[in-house]
Amino acid sequence: MEARDKHVLRSLRLELGAEVLVEGLVVQYLYQEGILTENHVQEIKAQATGLRKTMLLLDILPSRGPKAFDTFLDSLQEFPWVREKLEKAREEAVMELPADKEMAQIPPHILNSSPSDRQISQLAQKLGPEWEPMVLSLGLSQADIYRCKANHPHNVQSQIVEAFVRWRQRYGKQATFQSLHQGLEAVEGDPSVLQHMLK
Repeated sequence: MEARDKHVLRSLRLELGAEVLVEGLVVQYLYQEGILTENHVQEIKAQATGLRKTMLLLDILPSRGPKAFDTFLDSLQEFPWVREKLEKAREEAVMELPADKEMAQIPPHILNSSPSDRQISQLAQKLGPEWEPMVLSLGLSQADIYRCKANHPHNVQSQIVEAFVRWRQRYGKQATFQSLHQGLEAVEGDPSVLQHMLK
């Protein structure tokens, strides 16, 4: 999920908690579209109150990949006024978010391009244990991580390379340097890693 969308969910958290009942259509739609897993659905249903259910969903969404926010908007068919409020906040957030210093030095056509195999290999050299939550935030699953580890049991760098190659294959044109930057932000990684990849 993009940083601005996380910002929007955080800023409207209490309003969403008060106005949205997630247990019905919302959760089922997110499950149908692959944003939530069966475990997520069970966890949400197990919460004692409607407010807690909504809060848990808002905690889960940011780590569910680049399509999570838009799919959440689509799920709010019973709450059109809430959807409108989120869309408006998102537009305002785009205007307000300052350009990241590291990112400002990277031309837009590169930010919107996908990394090459060589660049993914350079990224793998620079990442530590944060690679796992990072690829989860980019939309890969725990099962994907397990397969990468099983395929390269004694080589962490190869596990990381395979994970990011899977991400690039799965998301195609959406698998951009901009997305990688947002993934690094999500795990509080070092954004200069991207500069290293572009040398």
